[in-house]
Amino acid sequence: MTEPVPMNLVGVRIELPTNTPILLLKETSGTRYLPIWIGANEATAIALALEGVQPQRPLTHDLLKMVAETLGAKVDRVVVTNLEDGTFFADLVMTRNGEEVIVSSRPSDAIALAARTDAPLFAAPEVIDEAGVEIQLDGQEEEIERFREFLDDVVPEDFEGHIK
Repeated sequence: MTEPVPMNLVGVRIELPTNTPILLLKETSGTRYLPIWIGANEATAIALALEGVQPQRPLTHDLLKMVAETLGAKVDRVVVTNLEDGTFFADLVMTRNGEEVIVSSRPSDAIALAARTDAPLFAAPEVIDEAGVEIQLDGQEEEIERFREFLDDVVPEDFEGHIK
């Protein structure tokens, strides 16, 4: 198995005109982005964590963080591991008492938890090769704007011919 690629969480964007939330990851040392369509609840949970907003009552991902901490587990990393029939899969990797525990997860849930615990994010190279979007950002604003326009117009069906 090849080493997972370190990723940065760029944030959550809204794809227009369908108003579908997209979780956007970027290679730490590269130019490829990985867009992952997610649900509105997960998008809200990620956005709140990125903004540092503490809800009055814990959301599901806040609760999961508290449960993990109470049980003595630490979130070590999240790895987007696979893409099957347009669906992304991830592993939530934790340690407890020196033992590694891997929990299969939706990327959005695992990343919402990682955003609360500052756990690093990774993606399998095969996933990035299959679904990543390459863009060169050498300081040119027009490239950034073109990518934003791409995100505004892209729909999940655009990837059907590219996803096996």
